[in-house]
Amino acid sequence: MGHHNRHFAGDRYALSGAWSPPTSSANFCEEDYVISRYIAEFINSLTNLAYVYFALRFMYGRGSRGLFRPKTDFMSVSLLVLGICSFLFHASLRQTLQFADELGMLLLAWSLLQGLLTGRRPGGYDLFINTCLAVVFPLFGAFYVWTGKIIYHASAFMLLVVFITVRGHHLFYFRQPAFPAAKRDAWKAKGGKALAMLIFGYVLWNVDLELCAELRNLREYVGLPWAWFLEMHGWWHVLTAYAAKEVMEIIREMQVELILEKKE
Repeated sequence: MGHHNRHFAGDRYALSGAWSPPTSSANFCEEDYVISRYIAEFINSLTNLAYVYFALRFMYGRGSRGLFRPKTDFMSVSLLVLGICSFLFHASLRQTLQFADELGMLLLAWSLLQGLLTGRRPGGYDLFINTCLAVVFPLFGAFYVWTGKIIYHASAFMLLVVFITVRGHHLFYFRQPAFPAAKRDAWKAKGGKALAMLIFGYVLWNVDLELCAELRNLREYVGLPWAWFLEMHGWWHVLTAYAAKEVMEIIREMQVELILEKKE
């Protein structure tokens, strides 16, 4: 399964849009330019606003210093970048913006992994980890753009998800000194929910890939606006945005605990 072997091109309005013809190697089950000639995949584009919303909610939440001085960190910026890049890709179906979307996914995973691996440790450990990540991720990004093979991106992203999950499991169960029990229990519950939402979103994405003909028939039968709820890749955006927000909250709370440990 995956977009290395699924491509839903040739829709009836595919050549009538403002950004036609589509040039991306990934083309999803949502029909192109059905709602607007300026947005190729209407729901797949708009659902990316979930990433933008959660990024801005952190930036302008508690601790913000005003409209032009938002509170930012690597994770919130990466979430915002992904939302914008993915919106532009699904709205245009241009290959350049597909690369931007996919590199945005890797940037988000990079930010989460970086937050889990570092903790303001002495002795140059954090600097070593940050340097390694800052070298490996751009190099892989350049390699992927050079090859253009989407299977490399999909494999790398799933491997990063595994790394993030394993690292989180280690911090919850095996770190010494252990985090406070109440905190760990809350984080485990929140992390489990985030992982479940990610897996469910991935299942829906693959339903969108494997059962496209059936989904299109069902959408036509129920009509708008109910058909929009059957755009399964759009649910991937919403669910992963929420899951990323949950993981970011865990990481930020862990970082606060590490600061408190150093003060004791």
